[in-house]
Amino acid sequence: MGGWQLLPAAENSNKTITVGTTDAVTSLDPAGAYDAGSWALFSSVFQSLLTFEPDGVEPVPDAAKSCGFVGSDLQTYRCTLRDGLTFPSGRTMTAEDVKYSFDRVKKINSDVGPASLLETLDSVDASKLTVTFHLSSSDATFPFKVATGAGVIVDHTKYPQNALRGDSGADGTGPYTLTSYSKDKNAVLAPNTRYKGNVKDTGRPIDLRYYADPAALEKAWKAKEVDVAARQLPPAMLADLSPTDPDQRVSEADSAEIRNLVLNTASSSPLHDRRVRQAVAMTVNREELIYKVYEGTADPLYSLIPAGITGHTTSFFDTYPTHSVAKARGLLTEAGVHVPVHFTYGYGKGRGAAEEEATELKRQLEATGLFKVDLQGYEWTAFQKRYAEGKLDAYAVGWVADYPDPDTFTAPLIGTGNSMKNGYGNEEVDGLIRESQRFSDRARSAEDFERIQQHVADDVPLIPLWQRKEYVVSSEDVGGGQYLSDGTGVFRLWRLTWI
Repeated sequence: MGGWQLLPAAENSNKTITVGTTDAVTSLDPAGAYDAGSWALFSSVFQSLLTFEPDGVEPVPDAAKSCGFVGSDLQTYRCTLRDGLTFPSGRTMTAEDVKYSFDRVKKINSDVGPASLLETLDSVDASKLTVTFHLSSSDATFPFKVATGAGVIVDHTKYPQNALRGDSGADGTGPYTLTSYSKDKNAVLAPNTRYKGNVKDTGRPIDLRYYADPAALEKAWKAKEVDVAARQLPPAMLADLSPTDPDQRVSEADSAEIRNLVLNTASSSPLHDRRVRQAVAMTVNREELIYKVYEGTADPLYSLIPAGITGHTTSFFDTYPTHSVAKARGLLTEAGVHVPVHFTYGYGKGRGAAEEEATELKRQLEATGLFKVDLQGYEWTAFQKRYAEGKLDAYAVGWVADYPDPDTFTAPLIGTGNSMKNGYGNEEVDGLIRESQRFSDRARSAEDFERIQQHVADDVPLIPLWQRKEYVVSSEDVGGGQYLSDGTGVFRLWRLTWI
């Protein structure tokens, strides 16, 4: 029986695919960025010892030839590098580069960097092609963290030890090399002919273009300036997309991307008293927010851990089942605060429907007569800096899973010293996080995560708002869009191809 296969036309094999996104890049230096836009670029330009395959739930070797825990206490982790990995300069990667990369993330400890993800990492040893990580406590999730942007490997001769690199270059061993970069405009990527790792085909040349907001991305898509549009188009456009449209390909998938309203718990904030935060939680109406702002392209979220991830509960729905102004007022009276409670709410301009969302939440809260909200939008980097310095009382932040495990929604978001920088800390929560990290069989950690989520509902350091559905739109002659976002945290530009 004969058959045939549709292959890319030869003349298209080296033709650039243009991808549009609204995700911003905070920094090209892995020690200074902990956000989806930066990490999406990192996953193409750099390598980590481990990575995730599409829809995978366990890390697999990438820059490493092999990795594994030494002993049963889950406190020593060892990897052996592949032979012959070379940086753009032609230098061969060694274990010293790996040690240097992890050490500098922790040493620089940037306010908007990923150091908090490496909290359990105590020290790193390097010898030729062998790297040994010594952990301060048992951490079954450490391999997951190694596979993220926090674990990417840089050329130690190109990155200063004690400060972030300030130019527009990036020296890694990923599937692509960064040939040029213009902040807030575009990153031009060429397949890396020297790449060795898990990726089998380093893909087509990519022009990754950055747009200020969803409306600008929609305009570029309609003008056919981009071949692929991902993260994020306006809700109204997404609601109207049709998979049967012959002029485009539409990929829709459930995702583990969530958005939280983060509340400042510091003593200087009017939201310091948890009863005030509980009153806020009691008056937020997620269904109305999603209907008015997101037009059904997201689902309401009532817990720290999203649906589809081990340990998911509905702790906020169970704790605050009704929107009661009377009960909220009672909490504020009990706290002894003056009504209305005045507080600041900051948001990142151009970040999805952040402004519309903030406006709707302000309307909901002020309609109770219990709160007065001072709304202020900031450019993305300035927004990150302001909340990292504790200058905002409330701020909504999206969170894309770093890796497919519930730990990525706990330690970085609500552990003491977390990346949300809202001053929250709870010794019992920290203990439960450490306890959950002891189990190699992640299903055994579900009870710990359920208890963590109840603590969060009681303390309200943040309020879960919604869980996104993921959409990627591409022209009819580009395939592979469904691989750009699958919950593993890897942005697989190399899977895009001309059809």
